[in-house]
Amino acid sequence: MKPAFRKLNLTAHVSSSVGWLGAVVGFLALSIAGLASKEPDIVRAAYLAMNLMGQFIIVPLSLAALLTGLVQSLGTHWGLFRHYWVLMKFLLTVGATILLLLHQFVAVASAARRVSATAVGTLPDVGRLGAQLVGDAGLAVLVLLVTTTLSVYKPWGLTRYG
Repeated sequence: MKPAFRKLNLTAHVSSSVGWLGAVVGFLALSIAGLASKEPDIVRAAYLAMNLMGQFIIVPLSLAALLTGLVQSLGTHWGLFRHYWVLMKFLLTVGATILLLLHQFVAVASAARRVSATAVGTLPDVGRLGAQLVGDAGLAVLVLLVTTTLSVYKPWGLTRYG
């Protein structure tokens, strides 16, 4: 990979990865507000905002991070299968992205539909989805922090293909 393209791709990868982490932290804050608040307008706004944030920020950033990370690993000396940390980071990112897509288009969309169907001024009830969204977002933050840590520390050395 030419140096200019490598730097452009690395910039896109770091930006999308950091953006993904930041957006998930924002999602976590909204999910806690939606679960804890007794104000109907706050609960409604939190779940609707989470749906929009997931569809238009988190999902695109996760896909961008996955794609740019794959390009970076295949186009540089790091390789996808040469170092354990790169392989682990890739597997965690693939898993997180798949779970995110399922989460977004099932749980988050369902919670948004439920609050939309509730009469204005009435406290929306999303059932157990509220606690699930908090837990899922917390786990997502943890996984993204692990991938970030792997990028910084680069542990474990070479694989047998390295």
